[in-house]
Amino acid sequence: MTVSARSPAGALPTLGQVATPDFVLRLREKIGHDLLPMAGVTGVVLDDEGRVLLNQRSENGRWSLPSGILEPGEQPAAAVVREVEEETAVFVSVRALTSVWMQPARAYANGDNVQFLDLCFRCRPLGGAARVNDDESTDVGWFDPADLPTSVSRASRLKLDRALRFEETTWFV
Repeated sequence: MTVSARSPAGALPTLGQVATPDFVLRLREKIGHDLLPMAGVTGVVLDDEGRVLLNQRSENGRWSLPSGILEPGEQPAAAVVREVEEETAVFVSVRALTSVWMQPARAYANGDNVQFLDLCFRCRPLGGAARVNDDESTDVGWFDPADLPTSVSRASRLKLDRALRFEETTWFV
């Protein structure tokens, strides 16, 4: 079963329209397009029916687990709570750190190279109604893990799998 909340515009913007944090812009002024290692967080939000919260990313149209980068000085659990709320309007509590892994390096359309150390958390919704809540998402919805959209990335599927199989032991590569 899918519960979805499409953005009013409904159209996908072109790549690169998602805002870049000021601290990253300042770093890019110094290092240009060189590889920038970043700490990121991902939230696997599971409701009482076992459905997972996904958002459709505005920069590429793919469905994904809510995620983002840590701000300077921000604690990872606080960051995942912030990111989930910013992208989906759902308030969550963090239950567990389910996986830690360095994702492959990638390049954005503007030439910036980045590599994320991802900290993935299993979360529980506390309130709010799933909806598009910022410019990073064009759609938001709850999905049965056995019936995910085809555009969900391999990385999101791996993080979801690890979170669903989590039994008090964090997965490290």
